[in-house]
Amino acid sequence: MVEQTQESLVQKWGEILEEYDYVQKIKTISDNYPDKRSLKVLYDDIDHYDSDLASLLLTSPEKVISAGEDAIKEYIPPTEEGVKISLRISDIPKDLRTEVRKIRSKHLGNFLSVEGIVKRASEVRPRVHKAVFECGRCGTNIIIYQDDAILHEPMECPKEEGGCGRARGSTRFKPLISKSSFIDTQNVEIQERPEKLRGGALAQFLTAMIEEDQTGYVYPGDRIIINGILKTRMMRKSGNQMTLFDIYLEVNSIDRMDPDLEEIEVSEEDQQKIDELAADPDIYSKMVQSISPTIYGLNIEKEALVLQLFGGVGKTMEDGTKIRGDIHILLVGDPGTAKSQLLSQMANITPRGIYASGKSSTSAGLTAAAVKDESGDGRWTLEAGALVLADKGLACVDELDKMSKQDSSSMHEAMEQQTISVAKAGITATLQARCSVLGAANPKEGRFDRDEYLFGQINMPPTLLSRFDLIFPFMDKPNTKEDTKIATHILRSHLLGEMIMKMKDAESDMEIPEDFKDMLENLKPAINPELLRKYVYIAKKIYPVLSDEAIEALKKYYLEVRKLGEGEGKAIPITARQLEAFVRLSEASARGRMSSEVTADDAERAIKVSKEFFRRVLGRGEYEGWDTDIVSTGKPKEQRDKMKMIKDMVTDLMRHDSEGFIEDDFVKAANDVLQMLDSEAKRYFDKMKSDGLIYQTTTAGGKDIYKPTREL
Repeated sequence: MVEQTQESLVQKWGEILEEYDYVQKIKTISDNYPDKRSLKVLYDDIDHYDSDLASLLLTSPEKVISAGEDAIKEYIPPTEEGVKISLRISDIPKDLRTEVRKIRSKHLGNFLSVEGIVKRASEVRPRVHKAVFECGRCGTNIIIYQDDAILHEPMECPKEEGGCGRARGSTRFKPLISKSSFIDTQNVEIQERPEKLRGGALAQFLTAMIEEDQTGYVYPGDRIIINGILKTRMMRKSGNQMTLFDIYLEVNSIDRMDPDLEEIEVSEEDQQKIDELAADPDIYSKMVQSISPTIYGLNIEKEALVLQLFGGVGKTMEDGTKIRGDIHILLVGDPGTAKSQLLSQMANITPRGIYASGKSSTSAGLTAAAVKDESGDGRWTLEAGALVLADKGLACVDELDKMSKQDSSSMHEAMEQQTISVAKAGITATLQARCSVLGAANPKEGRFDRDEYLFGQINMPPTLLSRFDLIFPFMDKPNTKEDTKIATHILRSHLLGEMIMKMKDAESDMEIPEDFKDMLENLKPAINPELLRKYVYIAKKIYPVLSDEAIEALKKYYLEVRKLGEGEGKAIPITARQLEAFVRLSEASARGRMSSEVTADDAERAIKVSKEFFRRVLGRGEYEGWDTDIVSTGKPKEQRDKMKMIKDMVTDLMRHDSEGFIEDDFVKAANDVLQMLDSEAKRYFDKMKSDGLIYQTTTAGGKDIYKPTREL
């Protein structure tokens, strides 16, 4: 390529500006200066006009951009003095983008285009660009242009500018803030998109410096493409300079990634396979078989997880009210029931899947945190948590029960409003968290007690539990028939795995026996995980509409269940919140078939999955004793009514003897008044003690008696 002079570059830029109608835009920007200060030029326009200039831009960006800004000056109207328009190069082709993890020293000084999620974003603060200093001896003003975070003073008072010629050691230079010029700056940190990571790879980060009119428009969780020049700054330790350098991107332009545009590459061959799957009447059975096929059974749970992959349609009403379409599911079970394995699998299958553990995550780690900027300028930055990074995706949170109440309460807004409001360290912001949540938890005592209400054994606040559309308990019950199937499945899976590993040994001549080949097929996902991810990605772009038949089916079932709560003293079986869950599940079912219409079959699938949740959690079987208060308050109506009668009974005991009562008096009264068994009465007595409703005291005779507390 022929060496380009500054004059020839300016001339070429002038030709590009005229060829592609940028001259009129320059005049418009000049008229609206300083509100508008940037001219965006498409990379393709440069490439089409002169491919050599486009190539030079990538290797010598400062030279080319400087020439472009000189060319822009020629088209600024003479009446607009002092107007300085910045040149921004945007829409860099996808094949020219550089992955964060592949940035190396050879890229220093190059023009790079990098895509990712904003992990941190600092406050916008002014940085001195042209610093004016006054000599303390003669009063001469000296201008020093600043290009990094450390303020550089003049080395001497220059005689050629009318100064005294004294060096820094012989005089003092005072910065004149009023005469200096400043530009707005903002530091951001981006990380690789989670859908680009596979096999547990650690996300890589890159710091970027945004300046001038581009600041203040980027927030944690945003998916952006930043285009700019890769630069270095020297790292310091205890004030000493080191041989190691840190890298950062001096941002020239920012392109936002439209969440509805292609992020996963779908080839024509992939699209053909996706169309074939969508037309398959057995598609749901195949998708269920594709989720952790090594885990035996759990078909209804896997079907619910399939629906969660697709999710319902999020809606914004005319009055601004938003209705979420994402489906939240909670898996609660005994140890060793494959909950964590299901979560890991789901995070890998779904586009934009994030896995986090509640035990090792704080509320800030899940939502957002305000932290000090690591670049050393001391400003506060907002850092996105797992729920923000999973925006438009799936957040898999394991061990939810291990989180503190304060941390778990931070998820309330994220799960219902799907936003995260932050007011920390002077930063007030609202971040988007439009994601589904798949949670896993263990019972309070580590294992379910079959004699107790299921819901009372989950160590999570009812306010958080009520936000889950579906909750599935995994109970490890000894059963010879089922245990035989599970044991056979696990042992044969291990044997098959051993055979496969041995076959990879070059010296081995082992082959899989014929009777194991069928099992090998069964352990393979019916749909390749990568193809399933692409299928889900395409399906989520469909916005199905409820048909009259689907509306009638959902309405009929809802009224049928609600009728169970009619009558004096009966519990409310389900509420309108569950009806909205039916709609979300029905829409997800239609998306799974790539259909734009929700049919009666989709409604029946939603009812089937929901009914299993109601049967296991809200009652004791098919329509028996269903009580939605178990979820919303943590206690069934029957238990609350009984506790109210017990409180009245304690009040009567105190009327008979104001000094108090002994445990035997309590049990006898419960037998006589409430017809309770001794074991049940003692259980309520212990519960009242643990809840602080009664307390123990001692009489003068040394007898232990109990009295009610103020809470009673």
